[in-house]
Amino acid sequence: MNVRKLRLFDTENIHSGEDRDEYEKDYARLIQSPAFRRLQGKSQVFGAGSGDYYRTRLTHSLEVSQIAREVARRLNKSYPMLARKEHPGLVIDPEVVEVASLAHDLGHPPFGHKGEEVLNDVLTHGYGMKYEGNAQNFRILMFLEKRAGSDSGLDLTAAVLLAINKYPYCIDEPGRLKGVFSREWEGISYLRGRWGMPEGLATLEAQLMDLCDDIAYSTHDLEDGIRAGKIQMNRGFLEDDRVVAHLIQEILDDPGHNSMNWSQVDMTEMVRQVLSQVARQWEEILAEFGRDPSRTRREMKARWVRYFANQVGIIDDPATGWHKVTFVREGAEDLELLRTMEILKKLAWVTLIKDFRVQRLHKRSEVMLRRLWDSFKDYETGRLILPPDWLESYEQQKGSWPWQRLAADYISGMTDAYAEKVYAEFFASRSGSIYERD
Repeated sequence: MNVRKLRLFDTENIHSGEDRDEYEKDYARLIQSPAFRRLQGKSQVFGAGSGDYYRTRLTHSLEVSQIAREVARRLNKSYPMLARKEHPGLVIDPEVVEVASLAHDLGHPPFGHKGEEVLNDVLTHGYGMKYEGNAQNFRILMFLEKRAGSDSGLDLTAAVLLAINKYPYCIDEPGRLKGVFSREWEGISYLRGRWGMPEGLATLEAQLMDLCDDIAYSTHDLEDGIRAGKIQMNRGFLEDDRVVAHLIQEILDDPGHNSMNWSQVDMTEMVRQVLSQVARQWEEILAEFGRDPSRTRREMKARWVRYFANQVGIIDDPATGWHKVTFVREGAEDLELLRTMEILKKLAWVTLIKDFRVQRLHKRSEVMLRRLWDSFKDYETGRLILPPDWLESYEQQKGSWPWQRLAADYISGMTDAYAEKVYAEFFASRSGSIYERD
C-alpha cells in the first residue's frame, strides 16, 4: 500500500468512493467541515468583523495555500531528487501542501494569540494540561470533527496529517511548548514510524507549508497594517528610534531567534537597512502608480511575496542528515533573507499588536474568555449549559480525557462573534425571549 495515502481508520475506503484521488477527498472533507468555515469568524490580526478589508484566519489560510501550491510546483521542476521519491517524507505534492496549508490554523481559538494564551494559562495552572494551536489542530482533525462513517475526525491521509505536523513531538513531554497532544500523537507517531521518519524532523511538505505561512504572515499583515494606518509609510516613522528599538526587542524575545544566527550581524544596522528599503520601495512604487496608495500597497505586497517565494529551495542539512526547505542562495541557506522576513513580521507585530487600542481589545477578550472558562470548567455546572451533542460526546469518551479538556475544546472552537454572543447571554442584561438569540 502507498504509505503516503494511508488512513488511520478507513483503510479499505468503505466510507468513500473510488472515483476521486485520496488527496481530493481530503480537500473536500476539509473545506466542507464546520471547523474550516469557522475560520472566517476568527481573528488574524484585526478582530474578525472589524472591516470587510482585513484578513481573517480563513483568508490567511487561503493565501498560504496559494503560495505553497505554486512554490511546490516550481520546486518539483527544479529539484530532480523530488521526482525520485526516495522516501515518503522527501516528496512535495502540490495538492498535499495545499490541503495542509488550508488546515494549519484550525486550532486557533477566538481572539487570536490572546485566546491561545488565556486557554493555555487556565489549563496549565488549574489542571496541569496545555493548550496550543498546533496541537489543537490535530485534536480537531483526528477527533472533534465528524464525517459519515467516522468517529475519529476527518480521517485524512498520512501525507496531509504529516504535512500539517511542523512540530513533530508530543507536547505533553516536559518542557515542550509546541507539538501534538498525547492522544493524537499516538496516531501521528504511528504514521511517522510507518514512513521511517527521522525523530524530531518534519517532512518537506510540512517545512514548505510552515515557510509559506511565514511569507504570508510577513507580507499580508504588513499590507493590512498599512491599510489601517498603523504602519505609516514615511521615513519619519520607519526610521524612528523607538520603532527600531521595539522591533529589536521583539526579535530578542522570540524563543526561536537563535536559529537565524543574529549574533553574526549588527542587528540594529540590519533592522534600519530593511526599514529603509521598505520606505524606498514605497516611494518608488508610489511614483510608478501615480501616487495611488491603494495600488501601491497591493503592488508592494505582491513584490515581497514574489521575492520570498522565488527564493524558496531545498538544501542538505548536515546538522540533521535530512533535507531542509528554506531560502536558498548559491546552494546554501540564505540567512540574510530569513532575517529580512523576520524583521517584516516583527514590524507588523510591534505596530499592530502593540498598539494600545489593539491591547485594549485583547484585554477585553481576555476578560470574556476567563469568565466563559469559569462558567464551563466544572462538570456539574458546565454540563447544564453545554450543547447536548457535546455532552453526549463527553459521556462516550470521558475515560479518555477530563471534562476540562472538552470545555477548552468547546471554547476554542468559538468564533470571535459567537464567544461575544455567549458571553452576553451569561453576563449582559437583556430582555426578550431566549429563542431570539440564536
